[in-house]
Amino acid sequence: MSEFPKVFAGQKIAVLGLGRNGLPAARALVAMGAEVRAWDDREAARDAAGASGITVAPLSPEGNDALLLSPGIPHRLPAPHPLAAAFLEHGLPILSDAEFLYRAARAAGSKARFVGITGTNGKSTTTALLAHILEGASVPVAAGGNLGPAALALPLLPDDGAYVLEMSSYLLERIASLRFDAAAMLNLSPDHLDRHGGMAGYIAAKRAIFARQRAEDCAVVGIDDAESERVVATLEIPRLVRISGMTRADADIHPDAAGLLRDRSGVLADLGEATALPGAHNAQNAAAAAALASALGVAREKIAAGIASYPGLPHRAERVAEIDGVVFINDSKATNSDAAARALACYPRIVWIAGGIAKAGGIEPLAPYFPRLVEALLIGRDAAPFATTLARHGVAHRVMGTLARAVPAAFAAARASGAVVLLSPACASFDQFANFEARGEAFRCEIARLARGEGG
Repeated sequence: MSEFPKVFAGQKIAVLGLGRNGLPAARALVAMGAEVRAWDDREAARDAAGASGITVAPLSPEGNDALLLSPGIPHRLPAPHPLAAAFLEHGLPILSDAEFLYRAARAAGSKARFVGITGTNGKSTTTALLAHILEGASVPVAAGGNLGPAALALPLLPDDGAYVLEMSSYLLERIASLRFDAAAMLNLSPDHLDRHGGMAGYIAAKRAIFARQRAEDCAVVGIDDAESERVVATLEIPRLVRISGMTRADADIHPDAAGLLRDRSGVLADLGEATALPGAHNAQNAAAAAALASALGVAREKIAAGIASYPGLPHRAERVAEIDGVVFINDSKATNSDAAARALACYPRIVWIAGGIAKAGGIEPLAPYFPRLVEALLIGRDAAPFATTLARHGVAHRVMGTLARAVPAAFAAARASGAVVLLSPACASFDQFANFEARGEAFRCEIARLARGEGG
């Protein structure tokens, strides 16, 4: 791995948004020789960027070659940022940093493979798992994008290396030339519909991960939901691998009844050894990572070893602690009901902590899992409508408001019933926390208080 040369010398690039994605991208573009002007509507972000040497000034399309727009800022729907609208009116490209990384690597002469992973749920786990497998197989790898480092913060890789990028719909709607040597779309369920104008727009953004693929490239698609199955039927890619987290004979890679992950040639891995990958959803994630690793030429035994030794990611079905026989699971990343369903399916008896800013449909889709609930403890803005849903189904519940109140109550309920305590909110976190990571860390802190005997 090494630093990029001045591949963007002579180019003028505007950067709008100087948060976790935009500021590292602006710094990288400057290091690669670009003339960069940057802006953020928040004064504190502008001050931080200026202090780090970035030229911060009001932006306009005139004199610029492109706009790098941070993922969270809309350029079309539901309402475009005025600057993004101005760039569009001038016919200038609005791009993600993943697109710039691809251009930089190719301009530097690197033939490193690009792997993209998308889907409504499971992207982060599959990205991290694949990177773990590749590292174990001694493949030079750099992982980032929507997960972890911004794409442009990644180093220059040699020809035998692999960039593994978690690609949100926000990133995918801003690529132009990026071609993935191997790409996976794990699943599709309603999410970010305001940003994409409905489900059709959301699916179109997701399937852009397969754009420009050639005959030698590999497309991996989950078939465990109806929308993804419909996408599979429309793909015309020779190397198409169908994956499932269930025992489906029509899948190219799937687990069998004994928990062995299989492809058409036999056993790939024993999922029983993969303690950080519980449940059918993680079986599908493992199938996707195995398919992508195989497409990159990784040997079967290296794939098996990587799956077995994968340590897991924070805030994703993460076993945080066990106190007095009560196991605490941090699944704060579950920001919608589909993600929460995957966690609820893993445990037979649950004290469930849920709530926040609900997505469309609330928790009604989770009704099949309600018989597993000993009790639900509700936090956040939409606790009241969640309580209404639970009452309609006869589920014991209490509105607690905050994690500080919910965690000790959950501990007491779980200790009395032999259940696990599961934080899987089925909601966005922004009513009470900066992000799902902050929510998960708050959960950890409350558990630590319990362990010290301070919380109940």
